[in-house]
Amino acid sequence: MSRVSRGVFDPPIEFYRPIPPLAYLPLTIIWFGIGDVSKIILIFLACFAPLALNARAGVRSVSIEQIHAAYSMGASSRQVVWHVVLKGALPEILTGMRVAIAFGWTTLVAAEMVAAKAGLGVMVLNAARYLATDIVFLGIIVIGLIAYCFDLIMRWVERTLVPWKGKV
Repeated sequence: MSRVSRGVFDPPIEFYRPIPPLAYLPLTIIWFGIGDVSKIILIFLACFAPLALNARAGVRSVSIEQIHAAYSMGASSRQVVWHVVLKGALPEILTGMRVAIAFGWTTLVAAEMVAAKAGLGVMVLNAARYLATDIVFLGIIVIGLIAYCFDLIMRWVERTLVPWKGKV
């Protein structure tokens, strides 16, 4: 909602947004090793930009008339943010979460293929090295099913939190 905050945070986010998260992989491995910490940081980097951009778009989509109406009815700034802005921005935020989860999952599997000791990505890559196409197909199916389950969960969250949005 703040122009100053938008002016401070937009340029760095817009700079780092188009950089593929796997470009950060060498740095995260050097700084944090091959382990869970580097994966968590990489997933955070993959997820943050879509979440931030959709949250900003959601906040900007709230009509100024709704905000003024809430103030004219005696709402405090905190109440306006919680009951008007957040609820108005929630559909966009949840859409950003769905996109971010997909980016995070893709980044995790790809990072496992490049630098990991265990995981679905490593399993698929090792199977490909030994020409075990059945295991490669199984890995691809499992990766897709897990992603689909994440999406189903997010659709349920959307239906629960924003029933006024319509069917997802």
